[in-house]
Amino acid sequence: MGIAVSDLAVARGGIKVLEGVCFALEPGQALVLRGPNGIGKTTLLRTVAGLQPPVSGRVEMAVDNHVYAGHADGLKATLSVEENLSFWAHVFGNKDVSDALSAFQLTSLADRPAGALSAGQKRRLGLARLLVTGRPLWLLDEPTVSLDSDAVAMFAEVIRAHLSRGGAALMATHIDLGIKEASTLDLAPFRAKAPEPDDFDGVFL
Repeated sequence: MGIAVSDLAVARGGIKVLEGVCFALEPGQALVLRGPNGIGKTTLLRTVAGLQPPVSGRVEMAVDNHVYAGHADGLKATLSVEENLSFWAHVFGNKDVSDALSAFQLTSLADRPAGALSAGQKRRLGLARLLVTGRPLWLLDEPTVSLDSDAVAMFAEVIRAHLSRGGAALMATHIDLGIKEASTLDLAPFRAKAPEPDDFDGVFL
């Protein structure tokens, strides 16, 4: 099962930012969320991931089938690249990290402390965690931040491989990854109406 979102409204700081959002994502599909900064892409992803409650609407997906990757890479600086991946693999009940190291060209850096990596290498390591989770649905917030063009192409290939295995991906990104399987959802039509100046209660909903 993928994910189905119906009539979803989300809020940031107590203010509704998006409403009426609807989409469905099946295995093998990817959806890219588009919109200007501040429109609510991160808030929507966090709500879908269950990290904050919706204002209204429904998110339907199987329990424990998704993994969320936000702006932070989620790394322990004193652990090596391989140790960081092994930790996350263990959390999700897995052991082998060799495919994740290879997919993001981290094999030669396996013994290097994460704190000694460049920003782009840290991002690649953070994204490599996706491959050790075993989860089919990836929720990704600006996953290509700090990546150069070669690393972006590397990431796009990982997404294609994930989709070919029946996985799915919901991504907020401004980068055109060139993935033909990916559809686009413009969030502008779902921007919530601002509360009226005299709607004192509405401001705090």
